[in-house]
Amino acid sequence: MVLTREEVQRLLAAMKDTYQLMARLLYGTGMRLMECIRLRVNDVKFERNQLIVREGKGQKDRVTVLPSSIKSALQGHLARIKLRYEQDLKEGYGQVITPASGQRQYADATLRAPGMPRSRLCPKAHCCLRT
Repeated sequence: MVLTREEVQRLLAAMKDTYQLMARLLYGTGMRLMECIRLRVNDVKFERNQLIVREGKGQKDRVTVLPSSIKSALQGHLARIKLRYEQDLKEGYGQVITPASGQRQYADATLRAPGMPRSRLCPKAHCCLRT
């Protein structure tokens, strides 16, 4: 089934917050769902209007266009996520879980991320550490 532009706009308008942003990214960039979920903060290049898709289809990296219609919403989302991340750090959460081999190689990896360079855009990523 193929939706008309009007139907897509109505569908997107019915969504809220992060889910709407993710759907707009999927629609505007041609990314697959898991590519969107795996998207990292440092893979967004606002100055170039580009997104770097890591390990997409065929386990290859590629570059796609960041639509200008999504840019401000994505910047606002990242600002909110950064505030949440900083609050999580103050509360003793927000650290990255790394495999044992990574912990030996990068002893400070769990605390390194002042600008959240390793963080995902996933809306629920911070909740996983609050068990």
